[in-house]
Amino acid sequence: MRPIHRTLLLVLLSLPTVILAQVPTMQDTLATTPANSTKAKEKFPWKGLIVPAALTGYGFAAVHSGSLQQVNKDIQKSIWIDNPHGQLKLDDYFRFVPAVAVYGLNLAGVKGKNDLRDRTLLLTLSAIIMGGTTYTLKHTIKEPSLGNPDSLAHNYFPSGHTATAFMTAEFMWQEYHERSPWYGVAGYAFAVATGYLRLYNNQHWFSDVVAGAGIGIGSTKLAYWIYPKIKRALFKDKKVNAMILPYYRANAFGMQFVSRF
Repeated sequence: MRPIHRTLLLVLLSLPTVILAQVPTMQDTLATTPANSTKAKEKFPWKGLIVPAALTGYGFAAVHSGSLQQVNKDIQKSIWIDNPHGQLKLDDYFRFVPAVAVYGLNLAGVKGKNDLRDRTLLLTLSAIIMGGTTYTLKHTIKEPSLGNPDSLAHNYFPSGHTATAFMTAEFMWQEYHERSPWYGVAGYAFAVATGYLRLYNNQHWFSDVVAGAGIGIGSTKLAYWIYPKIKRALFKDKKVNAMILPYYRANAFGMQFVSRF
């Protein structure tokens, strides 16, 4: 294995360790307090956002840094150019596995931090923050296609697949880390795999993937801080007969309104 390829693997594989190591610092933020707790400490999660901010900052820096762009090219050369191979489309599915797992575990009787309504709205809010951020950046930075420079599409920064994967991984972490940190490790394993496959399939630069990871993690952390305020304003502990649910169909992610009469 080439040195640059080995370095890339170490960076990606170290992300879950770095993020999960924040457990003590996150205990003082709302991110570790159930959304339905009336005694939640609503401190802004500054410490919890250090890692995602650093990851996103690296991506922005690489847009204008010649040295970081060279790192991107070296990694692409090591993974794709020097080792031609077919593409694996598993990243289209891996990005959703942690979120699906949360609902699956609840159905199996392994209860997470929040009930169905709250965790669904938390996931939806995370997706809105992540989707809005990635969409804005894609149409502001306007990075051309990596695999096809002649493509008219100029919306490849940051990696949306990676942002989604790390958003759902952090969602799984938030819901289950109090039961066992291994749930978070499992969720982040799929996120890391998704990020690596974006490189393996020659769909993104390394900096696109790193920035996507930061945006995904940060979006979920912010959602867990914001949601209790929204809950108090809208629900006031009343029963809710309608909710907005995320869905995935025909390679598209969206929202649907469900009401009970």
